[in-house]
Amino acid sequence: MLESIPPREEDKILRLMKLFADDPRVGKIDLGVGVYHDADGRTPIFSAVKQAEQRLIETQESKGYVGLAGDPAFHRAMAGLVLGDLAETMPFAACGTPGGTGAVRQGFELMKLAGNPQRRIWLPDPSWINHGSILDTLGIPRADYRYYDAETGGVDAEGMLADLAKAAPGDVVLLHGCCHNPTGADLKAQDWAALTKLLAERGLTPFVDLAYQGFGDGVEADVSGLRTMVAALPETIITVSASKNFGLYRERVGCVLAPCVDPKARDMTHAALAWLNRQNYAFPPDHGARVVTTILTDTGLRADWQDELDGMRARMKENRTALAGELRRLTGSDRFGFLQSHKGMFTVLGLRTEQVLTLRKEHGLYMVEDSRINLAGLTDATIPPAAEAIAAVL
Repeated sequence: MLESIPPREEDKILRLMKLFADDPRVGKIDLGVGVYHDADGRTPIFSAVKQAEQRLIETQESKGYVGLAGDPAFHRAMAGLVLGDLAETMPFAACGTPGGTGAVRQGFELMKLAGNPQRRIWLPDPSWINHGSILDTLGIPRADYRYYDAETGGVDAEGMLADLAKAAPGDVVLLHGCCHNPTGADLKAQDWAALTKLLAERGLTPFVDLAYQGFGDGVEADVSGLRTMVAALPETIITVSASKNFGLYRERVGCVLAPCVDPKARDMTHAALAWLNRQNYAFPPDHGARVVTTILTDTGLRADWQDELDGMRARMKENRTALAGELRRLTGSDRFGFLQSHKGMFTVLGLRTEQVLTLRKEHGLYMVEDSRINLAGLTDATIPPAAEAIAAVL
């Protein structure tokens, strides 16, 4: 039986990780994998996380199962982080998941439970590669809408609205909450307002993937547009990850939040999410979720976490400014000026595939083949050689 399984295409980023690991060159630079690195090239553990874990070791009395949807205290803490005051006034369903990817999967599965096999989900072009892959695996129809304008390095707002005006009532529109992956080009306040108006008029449901809260302009600023949308529409599906902004990559901390029109819809949606968890993995991981809950519900730990997160965001902005400056000096043009307006870890440089492969082969500079780079992979020492390599292949 197993020999008859058809081969699957290897994940491009995992393949890139292996190629980088196998490269013996001393000066190689990895800008491919979407993991935060500090100035020394390490992925640090937050001080607040260590303190919360120590507190759990000293006080936790059981490793017994929590509910199928996870810990309600975790749901409340994450809803407060994402929705702010709306979490106190608006009914919402929630469930814990194994990371943000697990949350996306459960959100898509929830769509299937709602019936209507003709319902499409609209993805921005481009989007995180797993969005389309998971939808295809589940057999959910999808369509693309214009999002990134490669000429300006910004959002194609007119094209986005024109394409989504063709969506059928009942369709779902996927949005990146902040720090768009892979481009780093984010929606502005007026874009969120225009989208909210269009979604309301056409009867479309937003599906917001929020993987980088705090990495763009700040914890509160990064969800201001999302909160405006949630307040204006009857329902929203939000998938959240704690991998980046709490540094809990291997703990797999995620959740689905679904603000609903009334308590009855909330209860039905919560029961459906718990049922979906049961079918996929039963009880979600709890250790990382409890760490996050401990931090968000303790004034001192939350302040420590906020300070560390602010420092990470500032460092990524400094890397953007430094790389843009080096490329400006080397090329004599502002071709890469858009780097400074993008948000979060990622940017697409706009290089051709052959240029990306040349960078890998001749300069030991690794990035995804669409020329997406992780700005957090740079250090003060590697910015000049990375810029020189990029300039050399133009």
